[in-house]
Amino acid sequence: MENPTILQRIKHSISSALPKGMKTAWWLIKITIPVSFGVMLLDYFGILSLIALYTGSLFRHFGLPSISAVVLVTSIFASIYSVVAVLSILELPMREGIILASMCLVSHNFIIETAVTTRTGSSAIRMLLLRLGGSFVIAWMLNLIMPGSISPDTHSIAQHHEEFGAMLMFWLSSTTRIIIKILILVNILLIFQRIMDEFGWIAAIEKPLSPLMKIMGLPRSTTLSWVIANLIGLAYGSAIMIDESEKGKMSREDADLLNHHISLSHSQLEDPLLFLTLGFTIHWLIWPRLIIAIVAVWLRKAEIKFMSVYHHKKGDF
Repeated sequence: MENPTILQRIKHSISSALPKGMKTAWWLIKITIPVSFGVMLLDYFGILSLIALYTGSLFRHFGLPSISAVVLVTSIFASIYSVVAVLSILELPMREGIILASMCLVSHNFIIETAVTTRTGSSAIRMLLLRLGGSFVIAWMLNLIMPGSISPDTHSIAQHHEEFGAMLMFWLSSTTRIIIKILILVNILLIFQRIMDEFGWIAAIEKPLSPLMKIMGLPRSTTLSWVIANLIGLAYGSAIMIDESEKGKMSREDADLLNHHISLSHSQLEDPLLFLTLGFTIHWLIWPRLIIAIVAVWLRKAEIKFMSVYHHKKGDF
């Protein structure tokens, strides 16, 4: 039998990737639609603002006005695009805006992105606490080292009374765009991964990045998933992460370490660029997340080692 041509190998990669891509895309869509609709209802009935009203005073300890609670709560339930929209309305001083944006870059889209990390081997509660705690650690760190001082808290939490029909139409429009983006990106990424695997290109990526992965405490098997998560994000890159896990190319233990990193530091390209529209200095939005993600992985590895030693000693008695 003749060896398949390059075109035949590419066609085979596409045909094998599409069923898996559509399955993963449908899984994401089934989560996205009810979650986004629920967020719209919470916003319409003022529940998000009510939650923020009782948590606002906490933010003054991190150099932020109490209105910041509205932004973070919105971020937790929605996407980073919602954060950019809200911040553009609030017009916070740059120092406060950058600190809050950094928090939201870690703590956003909790339900969907936590579902991804849970499916690839991590505890949902651990991931939620890690991201929420990490966002406040970053805020504390930036408040200490960023130049400038805390501005007076002159902002107040205001209720908006937009008509339900208008909000529903906006939800339908934005959700449709997200669904289309999921269908296109998830399938393209999985096709890209299958083609790379078919032609042996994954190893070509893993080798030069190996020293960096060691510094970050991540196994070599997580390289491709780490690259994808940092280029386009956790939710859209889930197809490759799930596929790598299900094929056994990335063990649950390795995936768990990866999740500790990318839960805190992902989409380092697209998401920070969104805040350029608000005039924010972009480097403040990148390196704090990367540093805390590296620390989180090494702490997780130390925890695993300690628990292993503890159970071994316990077994000796």
